[in-house]
Amino acid sequence: MPTLILVRHGRSTANTEGVLAGWTPGVVLDERGAQQAAALPARLAALPISEVVTSPLERCQETIRPLLQARPALTAHTEERIGECHYGDWSGRKLAELGGEPLMEVVQAHPSAAAFPGGESMRAMQTRAAEAVREWNARVERDHGADAVYLMCSHGDIIKSLVADALGLHLDLFQRISVDPCSITAIRYTRLRPFLVRLGDTGDFASLAPREEPPAADATVGGGAGAP
Repeated sequence: MPTLILVRHGRSTANTEGVLAGWTPGVVLDERGAQQAAALPARLAALPISEVVTSPLERCQETIRPLLQARPALTAHTEERIGECHYGDWSGRKLAELGGEPLMEVVQAHPSAAAFPGGESMRAMQTRAAEAVREWNARVERDHGADAVYLMCSHGDIIKSLVADALGLHLDLFQRISVDPCSITAIRYTRLRPFLVRLGDTGDFASLAPREEPPAADATVGGGAGAP
């Protein structure tokens, strides 16, 4: 099955203002975020990306724009299910202010029980995103083969929940995962299990390209020798 490259959007105006953006319109990349997006094509240059899928939110669309400009053969598919969590009444509020809400303690320590007022639960967020990935895995494999690499540009909580899903972690542990703006996470899916092969990485990604011999479905005892 394919390798999924998960890109968190670049740093946004909401990130620098300490605001929980959610689906609030008008949240765009700040100057640093635009620089991060501009660097993305070079960081991914070694990868034969077959499809690009993105959240509908503007900060994700902006993040992948330089990549699409560098690879005119690619077009972006908008996927609502990898859009940001629907934070409901919390959207647009300062994180410092939300820290005093009783629900924030639940979000941090027991997120599987957390549902945002006027929004969605974190369980629902993870379920829709994981379903989207599995459907895209099947589509990409059908259209491009089992060794294909494709990219999704999404949001911090979405990516963290997908990493937890890939690792078989309960959602209550997903707050232990961190992904910085414009960081890259890679999950290689197989018939029996996913493998997390990069997490929040900002380095060299050439080793994620398909190899002449496909990787084994089982984990390497002892950890393996790494990329050739």
